[in-house]
Formats: sequence, C-alpha cells, structure tokens
Amino acid sequence: MGPEENEFAALPFRETVVTIQNEIAKAMVGQADVVRHVLVGILGNGNVLLEGVPGLGKTMLIRSFGRALALDFSRIQFTPDLMPADITGTEILEEGEDGRRMFRFQKGPVFANLVLADEINRATPKTQSALLEAMQEHTVTVGNATYPLPAPYFVLATQNPIEQEGTYPLPEAQLDRFMFKVNVPFPSAEEMRQILERTTGGAEPEITPVASAEHLLAMQAVARRIPVPTAVSDFVGRLVIATHPGHGLSRMADDFVRYGASPRGGQAIIVGAKVLALMDGRFNVSFDDVAAIAPAALRHRILLNFEGQAERVRPDDIIADLLRAVPRETLAHAR
Repeated sequence: MGPEENEFAALPFRETVVTIQNEIAKAMVGQADVVRHVLVGILGNGNVLLEGVPGLGKTMLIRSFGRALALDFSRIQFTPDLMPADITGTEILEEGEDGRRMFRFQKGPVFANLVLADEINRATPKTQSALLEAMQEHTVTVGNATYPLPAPYFVLATQNPIEQEGTYPLPEAQLDRFMFKVNVPFPSAEEMRQILERTTGGAEPEITPVASAEHLLAMQAVARRIPVPTAVSDFVGRLVIATHPGHGLSRMADDFVRYGASPRGGQAIIVGAKVLALMDGRFNVSFDDVAAIAPAALRHRILLNFEGQAERVRPDDIIADLLRAVPRETLAHAR
C-alpha cells in the first residue's frame, strides 16, 4: 500500500470513526475510553468483554453500537437456567402438507451480526461454552451440520465482577477468545449529574445509522493492511512472552503470575494498534499504539497465582510494569 493509497484509505476511515463516536455520545455520558476500545475491537473484527458493576450503561452502549452501525442485532440475557440450544438454536420436528415429518433447524439468537451476551457470567460454563465456536470460527455446529454466521460478526459481552453473588467465572479458553477486556469505570460526580438529567426526562436519544455491514467489512480490510515496523512487532512478541513468569524482566510477573498471555494476546495488540493508527490518521503502527492497547488485550489473559490473588495485585499493574521493563529496541535493531 503506497502513501497515496494510504492517505485515501485513512481519511474516510477516521471521518467514519468520528461520526460513529458522535452518534454513541448521544446515548452515553462520558466513557470515551470505553467507547474507543469497543470501536477498536469491532474494526479489528474481534469480540469484546465489558466488565463493571450493574447500572453503568454497558447494555445501552452495545445497543447504541448496534443502531449506529445498522447491523442485525441480537440480545441474549444469560441466566443460570439458560441452555446451549437457547443460544445456538435447535432442530425441530415439522410435519409437511403430505404428512411426512422432517427435522428443520431453527436458528437461535447467535445468528446476527452483533450479538449482545448480557451478563455472560450469570450462566453456567456449559452454556457459556456454546459461544466458543461462534466467537472463534464464526460458525455453529448442530448435529452433523455446520451453519455459517453472517459477516461481519461480533460478540460483545457484559459481565459483573465475579465477587458478586450468582456469577460463574468465565473459563480461560473463552476469555482468550475475547480480543479485549474493557473495564467500565464508575461515573464522576459531573457525569452522574448528566446521566440523571438525561434519563429522568421525557426525551430519548435518536441514534442515526452511519455505517453498514459492507462499510465495516471494508474498514476492517483497510486496517489489516496497515504496516507494522519489525521493531514494533518484535517488541509485542517479547512483551507477550514476558507476561509468563521466569523471564526476569518484571519482578511482579515472576512473583504473582501463574500463567501469562497466549499468542492471541499478541495478535490482539497488533490488530488493535493498526486500528488505533488509522483512527488517528496515521499509516503505520508506533510503540505508543502498542502501549495504549496492551492493557485491554492482555488483562484477561494473565492468570494470577495464589500470592497475586492474596496481595490483590491487578493485571493492569503487571502490564504497566512490563511496558516499562521490556526494551523497545534490541541490539539487532539498534545497529
């Protein structure tokens, strides 16, 4: 991709991103970083997990994205009695006009462009795992038949902190299928005032669709073509490896981590950094892009050991320490 083609592709990309953010802002007060990270995940063709206490607008945020992006939207409310077939669909027995009976597959709510898995950690691990194939392969297998899911396809899930009653921690294999985990903070006093004013009046925000499914697919293709300098990709690789204990670069990682990030963590950083570069109107990835997106890409992929849990160490603190400790340039690149 040459400079002229780069410029042509990046400018409408950035304009579309700003337009989407403006539409989301009609419904959301504050949470600019959360909106930005979710949008990076969508444009990177990844799934996003949002965590926060109830009432912070996580569901409204995802609904707003569904409206602004003009996508086929589906919402699944996860509960302890939800079954896998309630998500993927099931085969039903029908009788034709000729009296013959046959099975027909009735699609579940997972068949949509944008699937909201609301309070995903309220359901049992068996039901949570029903989303694994959909999130990774974008297909659903029922019996001997495999059904493709529509493109683009995203799972945006919300969960309450696992300290709350009635929740089931997500299995590590499923957490790894989420490109990002985004923490939704509690609003400030000023933001709380605006929320109360907006939500206790009579008017409701009208969100205008500003991008189609075809538009999103084109933007995803452009983002994938953004170049990454070798020094940056090497840094990402060393950063992911350093999340595992025993490498001596971070005392926090050595002392408090049981198991570090998988290669999917590095993939999420690279793709997210490409999207960030385009969102800022740039045509190549920088170290700053990596540092900005690394916490969202790694925090759910770092498993703490007993000491880390007892000391209430946060994965974000370990990631920040690693970003300071891992050298950006190796001797090979410095020459």
